[in-house]
Order: sequence, then structure tokens, then C-alpha cells
Amino acid sequence: MKIISYSLAALLLLSGCDLEEKKLDNSLSALIEEHKLTGDPSTGHDVPSINDAKAQLGMKLFYTKTMSIPGDTACVSCHHPMLGGGDGVHISIGTGATDTDIFGYERLLDPTKSAVYDIVGGGPTQSVNAPTTYNAALQDKFMAWHGIIEAADPEAGYNGTVGGIYNPDSQYEADGTTRIVDPYAGANIPASQSRFPVQNPIEMAGHGEEIEGLNSFGIRQILLDRFTGEGNSSDFGTNYLTAEARAAWQDAFEDANVTITDANIYNMISYYERTQLFIENPWKRYVQGDKSALSKDAKEGALLFFNSYENGGANCVQCHAGDFFTDHEMRVMAVPQIGLGTQDNGDSYGREDITNNPADRYKWRTMSLLNIEKTGPWGHDGAFSSLRAMVQHMVDPSTDYDVSNILEDKMQNLEYIVTNHDKALAQLAENRANGVSPHRVVNLNDTQIDQIVEFLKALTDPRLNDYEYMKQWVPENDATAAILDLQVNVTLPEEATKAN
Repeated sequence: MKIISYSLAALLLLSGCDLEEKKLDNSLSALIEEHKLTGDPSTGHDVPSINDAKAQLGMKLFYTKTMSIPGDTACVSCHHPMLGGGDGVHISIGTGATDTDIFGYERLLDPTKSAVYDIVGGGPTQSVNAPTTYNAALQDKFMAWHGIIEAADPEAGYNGTVGGIYNPDSQYEADGTTRIVDPYAGANIPASQSRFPVQNPIEMAGHGEEIEGLNSFGIRQILLDRFTGEGNSSDFGTNYLTAEARAAWQDAFEDANVTITDANIYNMISYYERTQLFIENPWKRYVQGDKSALSKDAKEGALLFFNSYENGGANCVQCHAGDFFTDHEMRVMAVPQIGLGTQDNGDSYGREDITNNPADRYKWRTMSLLNIEKTGPWGHDGAFSSLRAMVQHMVDPSTDYDVSNILEDKMQNLEYIVTNHDKALAQLAENRANGVSPHRVVNLNDTQIDQIVEFLKALTDPRLNDYEYMKQWVPENDATAAILDLQVNVTLPEEATKAN
């Protein structure tokens, strides 16, 4: 009799759990329909294959330190496909590193290279976190945190190929705020973006005499001369036009007489970046019918994410909208500024640094949340070393900043973090008061914060943890293929951190 009672109780409990799960699924289905979600953000986009000869050429260019004037930094030094498409640190060190083959927190600035070291005080040399290269083919409006690369006519699915592109070479109209599209921008916004780290003295160009007085075109001409075999190797490094390199260009263009141009160098890099499509995540499976793809906590987190404030949700979807989880806009979210910044006392003005418009102060891009678990540290400057801390900040930006988030022991301007945070919070409050910002503070408990984090983890493509799969984006002879599924604060093993 007791056995029957216990069995009946277990059956009733199981039925109750099934009923609760069914209610969750029904509520989520209604929100999925309301927001017109399909689970597939790649629809309508042209995404090349990594096996394409152009992508293979782009990969060679992406991994070679020949792309930097001093020959010490590659694109992959800050954007590794096995490190979330970034480098796993708050803010990067570009040129001037002690060991130019090292990634991550052991990549240190060389004090003997004083032209760089003295300028930045020995810590990270950039002002923002290295954005991920993942899903670059799906970016239709901006690249870079403050949107200095911008499609003039950001039509969905076109990757910035319509109407021209604004970038650092764009001139301004007489009003000082209206930019003019760059006629040499490149094939798309990833191509346009790839042209500018190579000419930035702190990122890849260095501070050597060879670039003194040169504009962006002059610096890129040095690099072009290397790749065409016309460069002076004694001044600018080894020429790149080996027989193997010539063959790669010929294969990519199916032309034995192909001309290597400035534009094609960066178009090929973008071709490689645009192959990094990682969207096959549990959330996609769930939206497309597999109700077992999400855990109960992830479903609860999804309800908080998609529900409006009025319905008891966190309303994250108001900015992280659509299948790509971004509205492609600029928002003030008062992430505390750490590191060098761009202004006095280590502050940064975000979008205003580009537009010269005070109304844009502290605005930064609404980034896609796909694979967000893999792309930390989080925030425009990598201020948060855990995804949970980032979510807590987004729920209530006024939360006191915990400096234990900072894992870099040489971070600059720590004494100004509170002051700079307060200024950004004041701007957010003003935007709310003026109806500019839709953001509200939401009182969520610890369990609810954890549930949102679980949902965000369901946006991770599990193939990112598959060593054999990810090796496609690393040259066969490159030791960095050994980097796999590393966390933000892990010191990378030397044998796994070599660039070409």
C-alpha cells in the first residue's frame, strides 16, 4: 500500500513539474511570436565558407605579424577565434610587447620600447576591450565599440555594402559633426574596420621613424609594398611576396596575373572574418521546436529577458532585439571606465569621440549577445570579469563597482573609476528624464539574475568548445590551435600562444 502511495505521489509530482514546464513553454512561445523570432539571424546574409580560397588567403593575412609596421603584432594578437574572437583580457596590448608571440594576461608591454611604454604608463595600450570577430558577416550598421565604422545606409543583410561607409578616413562637413563616406572604405564594414588597426601607432603601426609624417594612406602603402614585393626589407621588415604567398593570391582570384592592391588586402581579411558564423546554439534549437533544448532555469531567464517591465520582466529585449540580439544602436549604460580612456582622468566619451556631439556622450554599441559567454571580459572596456557581474550592472547600473573585477595588475587610472562612473550615471539619469533612454532599474533577486545568466549561456554555439571544429579558423602550422575553451582569467600556456 505504501509503495502505491509513494508511486502515486511521485507521479503527481512529475505531472506537476511537466505542467509547470508546459506553462513556461507556452509563455515563451507567445513571446517568440510577439518578437517575430526565428532563431536564425543569418537569414538573408551572404556568409562565405572558411574553405573558400579567399578566406584561406584572408586567414594567412590575419595571422601574420607582417601586417604591423614593426612586425610584432598580427590581427590575431587581439582577435583569436579560440578566445571568443578577442583576447580574453580587459583591454589589449598591441605593438611593443615584451614577447610578441604571447596572448592574454602574460602579454606585457616592454619598458625598453619607451615610445609606447611612456605614453601609456606600462598598462594596456588601448582604451576599449577587443570586440569579437564572431558573426562579423551579420553586422549591418556598426563596427568598433563607438561605431567609428558605420554603414551610411544600414540595410539588413548587406553588411554595410549599400550607400558607402563612414570610417576614420571620412572627412567632415563644415558643421564639424556630419561625416562624409570614405570612397576607399572597402567591400563591407568588416573590410573597412580591418584597415585601421594597422595604421594606429599603439595598435599595430608603432612609433618608429618610418611612419613619421605619414597619413593613413602612407602607412598602408608601406604594408602594400611588403605584400607586392616592392618594400625595402632593411627598413620595413621582410617582404611577404614569397612563392607560397603569390600562389595563395592566384588561387583566391583564379588569376595567375592578379594584382595585389591595398583594397584587396583588407577585403581578404574581412572575407576570413565573415566566415566565423557561430549561431547553432540551444536557443535556436528551442525556437525552432526542440523544447528540451533549454533548462528550466534558462527558460525562466528567457521570460525575464523578453518580458516588459510592466509584465515583471527585465525588458532586456528593448535593446537586445531580434535574432541577432541587438538593435544596432548606441546606448548610455554607465559601464565604469577603466584603463587609459580617451579623456583626462582616464574617462572616455564613447560615441561623442566620433561625432563631436555632446548628446552622444557615454554612448556605446548595443552588442549582439550571441556567444556572450565566450566573449568576456564584458563591457566596452572589459570592466566586468564575470558575465553575472555584467548582468547585475545592466539590471542596476548604479551598483557600486567592485574593483576585484580587474584582473590586470597594471591597469591605469584606478583612482578615477568612481568619479568617471558617477559622470556616466548622471548622463544616464538625464537621458531617462528627457525620454532618451528607455532603461529602468529592475529589482531582481539573486535567483533571477542567475536565471538570466543561464539563458545567456544558451546563446553559446557549442561548436566553440569543439577543438577539431575550431581548428578550421587557425592555419595548420600555427601553435595557437591548442587554445580552446579558456576562461577570462586563465594564463595561457606558452606553447599554445604563438602567432606567426
